[in-house]
Amino acid sequence: MNTTTATSHQTIELKRERSASDPKSYWARRTPADWVFAALLVLGTVWAFTQYQHAMNGYEQAILLGTLPSAIWLGWFWRPLQKLMGVVAAFSLLAIWLYQAPSGAADLARADQVFMLKYFVSSQSAILWMSMLFFISTVFYWVGLLTRGGAVFESLGSNLAWTAVALALIGSMVRWYESHQIGPGIGHIPVSNLYEVFIMFCWMTTLFYLYYEDQYETRSMGAFAMLIVSAAVGFLLWYTLVREAHAIQPLVPALQSWWMKVHVPANFVGYGTFAIAAMLAFAYLIKQSAGETRWYKLAPLWLLGMVLCIEPLVFRQSALEKGASYWFVYFGVSALIVGGILSMRTRIAERLPSFEVLDDVMYKAIAVGFAFFTIATVLGALWAAEAWGGYWSWDPKETWALIVWLNYAAWLHMRLMKGLRGTVAAWWALVGLAVTTFAFLGVNMFLSGLHSYGEL
Repeated sequence: MNTTTATSHQTIELKRERSASDPKSYWARRTPADWVFAALLVLGTVWAFTQYQHAMNGYEQAILLGTLPSAIWLGWFWRPLQKLMGVVAAFSLLAIWLYQAPSGAADLARADQVFMLKYFVSSQSAILWMSMLFFISTVFYWVGLLTRGGAVFESLGSNLAWTAVALALIGSMVRWYESHQIGPGIGHIPVSNLYEVFIMFCWMTTLFYLYYEDQYETRSMGAFAMLIVSAAVGFLLWYTLVREAHAIQPLVPALQSWWMKVHVPANFVGYGTFAIAAMLAFAYLIKQSAGETRWYKLAPLWLLGMVLCIEPLVFRQSALEKGASYWFVYFGVSALIVGGILSMRTRIAERLPSFEVLDDVMYKAIAVGFAFFTIATVLGALWAAEAWGGYWSWDPKETWALIVWLNYAAWLHMRLMKGLRGTVAAWWALVGLAVTTFAFLGVNMFLSGLHSYGEL
């Protein structure tokens, strides 16, 4: 099975190399559906520009126009995105239409009066559906991985993941619209607080995983990749419970900048792909330990499981007290998951892709994440110069962002210059996720500085 997977991977790479070497084939591969998709995006951009031009400054108009060729290229690069964009646009416009009162003005009170808004396409309803479907998708992926004939369950898991991504994007788009209806100056793109960026992390991480799933023609990686998404959903639900974070709030002055619209999404491409790489590194180590019986060889994996299970204990006591029962359940479920994975590692290893595929996806995820994290860091420096008068101030968030960047720069250097592979690369990717998580959340919890916007 591993030989077959590796051969399939080589075939995919050969096809990509041939396509890349023939520039004429790019245009020859365009189908009528591709051109219809591009035309619809152009019409949609023109409509959005004419409808909302008054609400956008020059920078925002430039971002809108720059999004057009980017969206067309993405849809042509990976065709499943065409259908995703169409579904998100259709349901987002439906929600906007349903919010219109008979007088023609928007009325947010209709979110509790109109059936479709109340149960499906208001921002909060869509995000709650997203949360449930991500959990169910993860379960189906694991059932598929652990059972014979699991392809059906893995297919269901994949389809549910796609649906959850669509609902996350619909919820985010509708939340963006809702924020503009609350009052003048309140409307903003939903990437401004922990609640909103965790939603973005969930759909972005899943979307990158689905791309790798499609390109490598295997769904058996989904069980591990979707675990990190489900963990993020768990945090999102807890954070909503503790902080009522779903309520839309005005932006603090420091965030009232167009730089936020590009800096934050670029950062989360990095966070999402680093998370995928770490989970596939975990899968790599599980596969490697399949026939291992010596306790001292398995101890590092058990230690990793313990760290996962006691993760809630790093939260401040005041936060834990507000959700103690929730984190008690989280602890129990995490312990069962980790224990189950380690006890069934032999069966899991048989269904996972080859070491070569896991290693290659891990490398490509880190390479993509590093590129976008570099862009985000440069954009952040430009934003800091505008907001605080200096490109770099050694703020705790900036310092830890630099540590993350150096960590993955070293990983890629060792990979490309020294041929880093296997166990060391996998453990390094896992350590990288721990460093990245602290940079993302730990700084907010334990350190104070100019970036202390998301208190726990």
